[in-house]
Amino acid sequence: MERRSLLSASLFSVAMTVPDWPDVVGRMEAVQSGTKLRIGMPEVETVTKMTDRLAGTYDVLGGQHTRPLAAAFLVNTVAPYLRQDGPNEVRKAMLSAAAFLCYITGWMAVDEGAHGLAQKYYVKGLELAGASGDHMTYCHVLRGISVQAVDLGHGKLAVNLANAASASSPQTGPRLRAFMTGQQAHAFAVAGNRGEALRSLREAERSMERAESGSHTFGRYDPATLAYHTSQVRYALGDTAGSVDSLKSHFRLRRSGETRRSALRFNSMMAERQLELGLLDAACTTWNHVLDEYPSVRSGKVDRHIANIGRLLRPYRSTPEAREVHERARASLKHGSGT
Repeated sequence: MERRSLLSASLFSVAMTVPDWPDVVGRMEAVQSGTKLRIGMPEVETVTKMTDRLAGTYDVLGGQHTRPLAAAFLVNTVAPYLRQDGPNEVRKAMLSAAAFLCYITGWMAVDEGAHGLAQKYYVKGLELAGASGDHMTYCHVLRGISVQAVDLGHGKLAVNLANAASASSPQTGPRLRAFMTGQQAHAFAVAGNRGEALRSLREAERSMERAESGSHTFGRYDPATLAYHTSQVRYALGDTAGSVDSLKSHFRLRRSGETRRSALRFNSMMAERQLELGLLDAACTTWNHVLDEYPSVRSGKVDRHIANIGRLLRPYRSTPEAREVHERARASLKHGSGT
């Protein structure tokens, strides 16, 4: 109960930054206390706004801080909302909002390395999206499971999921097409299908060109994200130098205010690949940038990259620069674990 109270307190401290929150808090408290409530669009907006806020907090602080807050909000507020009465269109909108929150929470669980838990959130997201008739969220979740599979090295499964997401996605514009085909390219590359990987990547590039020349947008998929996918495709196909070049392009294309969590993860990838190429000085410089920012982010994926530094630099510890980075990484991990 003490942990639950702590989570609720943290949740509400985050929530206070959402506009018009006093009324939203009152409705949330009514649901949590068991008061009968006929839900309307204000409750749907509560879930949508809170999901946006949690996603933003995750982008800055990582999944280890944020996923428990999202889980508490799902259990204490969203689940009771789903049991309330309301007009059919409101109930469908609530199911859709809950589906997207499940997807975001699953993404956070992947960041923690809790892959089984992530799949439970993803499957529930698919069920809720299907029940609400929300085609877009359904495809979004399928793609998210493909991202999880490809990161774990399950290329064939990742291809099947990415293809399913692409085949069933509503045709709403070139940016969505780039979003889907970029993931297909990465999945094909990990599966060892070079021809399909490069074909999908070219299609993603053409779609992004059309998207950038028009006014239609879809989420945050942009040229910087496509450059990241290009890097991943190149690396999976054996072009380590090309993957580093694409990561550098990613950072040149990133918009101001992009998340620290992804910057630390992608810079960690770049340092590891620079070391593979024998570029020790460049790798150490990149790792030092990562270690400067690392204490402010609690991300399982970033933690695992930091934990690898010592192993990767062990053969180079006679070099002052490598020894310094090695010691910084070890100290950072000790500080993070509280030891």
